[in-house]
Amino acid sequence: MASYDLIVVGGGPAGYVGAIRAGQLGKKVACVEKERAGGTCLNWGCIPTKSLLRNAELFHLMKHRAAEFGFSFDNLSYDWTKIIKRSRDVADKNAAGIEYLFKKNKIDYIKGEASLDKAGVVTVKGADGKTQKLEAPKILLSTGVVARPMPGLPFNGKTVISSREAMVIEKQPKSIIIIGAGAIGVEFAYFFNAFGTKVTIVEMLPNILPVEDTEVSQTLEKAFAKQGIEVLTGTKVVKTEASDKGVKITVEGKKNETLEAEVCLVAIGVQPLLPGGAQVKLTDRGYIQIDERYQTSISGVYGAGDIIGPPWLAHVASYEAIQAVEGMFMDHKPKKVINFPGCTYCNPQVASVGLTERAAKEKGLKFKVGKFPFMASGKARAIGEVEGFVKLIIGEPHGEILGAHIIGPEATEMIAELGLAITLEATHEEIEATIHAHPTLSEAIHEATGQAFGTAIHI
Repeated sequence: MASYDLIVVGGGPAGYVGAIRAGQLGKKVACVEKERAGGTCLNWGCIPTKSLLRNAELFHLMKHRAAEFGFSFDNLSYDWTKIIKRSRDVADKNAAGIEYLFKKNKIDYIKGEASLDKAGVVTVKGADGKTQKLEAPKILLSTGVVARPMPGLPFNGKTVISSREAMVIEKQPKSIIIIGAGAIGVEFAYFFNAFGTKVTIVEMLPNILPVEDTEVSQTLEKAFAKQGIEVLTGTKVVKTEASDKGVKITVEGKKNETLEAEVCLVAIGVQPLLPGGAQVKLTDRGYIQIDERYQTSISGVYGAGDIIGPPWLAHVASYEAIQAVEGMFMDHKPKKVINFPGCTYCNPQVASVGLTERAAKEKGLKFKVGKFPFMASGKARAIGEVEGFVKLIIGEPHGEILGAHIIGPEATEMIAELGLAITLEATHEEIEATIHAHPTLSEAIHEATGQAFGTAIHI
């Protein structure tokens, strides 16, 4: 039986990061992954979808706005197979990078399906059916989540698909119904629509991206409508029918009708992918329950990442894994996630951190709102991306940033400044006193801060 200081079960953003951090601390580590290093995020989520979205962004720009930039095309076309292949190539290269990092940090990378026999012992079953046992005083479970099917509409991989099938779909569908308007549903809606697929989004809640600030969600909905995406919010699915030829989805809400499409993408959420073997205590929603040190109900067995529950974000998973590992092997009190950025990579992009205006009101907090539209930004006009705004929720009387919300160009990059501001408990005065380069999109943050107190110059 091979012995280690730490066995990590799962090689996604929690697992591989936790393994590498333990390796940096000089520990003997094994990381067991059923499919491929990098997990869902790198192979079937965050990374390959951004490749697809980049293709969509470029094609949409050239097809609909080329004349604005002085370009013209006689026969603009695209190769769907190459678009999908580029996405897979990007994922492959990144996965190879993780495997290199394992070697660099002397981590044993073991491919197979792991089960937790008992505290300290893991059995791994390889693709050839052979098994091996590993032992370690510390085990980190980071097996993640999988797409949740819709009751009565099981995935069939052809006409009813999850995000995994959506990103490798061999033939572009002429029409698609997307059930669920969270980040996954919204991103795929933008992608397919950009290439001419007829897209209909069905969302039960009042707004798309329902976790975001209401004003941001409404702005994105208007942008999608202009792009030709049909958005049905406040609408529930009451009947479904799927065949080899397509789907029929009956809805009630804004419209009471039966929608038909070649494909239905179900993006209503995720469910935990629990490891086999010894049973750890679960939450009422089926996720692994942990204590303040990320330890499960079994001594020496820890959990991090999506498997311990929301938010289901790669960067949160990595943070949790590092906290868990440092808590195991260092004189360190692990921290739990409080503030984290959320990003959606459609166009316009959406990014946020901290409280929404809605949440601040529900908490009874006193605050001011600072808002600056990209239409008033010189850089945004120069690059031809004037849709959206920066919105800040500023606490009173101390002026701390309670929340930040951006919809518009490079929102997912710009949000980092505001995450740092919240972490450092920066006040609006400190942000306003910080010189922002001109012309940049980030000037909108500076201006939004000033707008809350009547000192903004360009609005």
